[in-house]
Amino acid sequence: MRNRDRTGFRLPPGRPRLLSSLRVFASVRDRRKGFLVAGGAVFPCALGRSGIGTLKREGDGRTPRADLPLRRVLYRGDRIGRPLSLLPLRRIAPRDAWCDDRADRRYNRLIDRPPREAEERLTREDHLYDVIVELGWNDAPVVRGRGSAIFWHLARPGFTPTAGCVAVERHVFAKVLPRLARRCVMLVI
Repeated sequence: MRNRDRTGFRLPPGRPRLLSSLRVFASVRDRRKGFLVAGGAVFPCALGRSGIGTLKREGDGRTPRADLPLRRVLYRGDRIGRPLSLLPLRRIAPRDAWCDDRADRRYNRLIDRPPREAEERLTREDHLYDVIVELGWNDAPVVRGRGSAIFWHLARPGFTPTAGCVAVERHVFAKVLPRLARRCVMLVI
């Protein structure tokens, strides 16, 4: 198994090992900012406005302290090219939204919704959702009100806080996505 990663994927000669995990931790100076560790590289990131927490509820602004599997990459094909990744890829469609309505049976799922009918549209005017990695939070099984739409996405200038997601600069995705194993996990500590 010398040139294989944990998933059995054969690595080309000279290519760095695939990453089976990423680590995220808060800054000691500002709990709304932190660092993403990918192998030996460390990148600044934005966290939820309430920092990292163990108890997560819809709308609380916490980034959940958990081991979050990376489910798939969603991307805006009209703004960026197809990302290089072993994770499943899906181009974001104009009607794509994420259901954050606790009363809806589709809570915490990708849904098809006409424009202006959803709070969590994936086709945003800003560039935060040009590339998104869906994180496995509250999805197996879904518990209504326990938090939805926990993503790893692009950061605002100055790393202003998110609603509970992890956000990084665009260049981080270009460097890290190709190195992620299919069953990679984000460890928020």
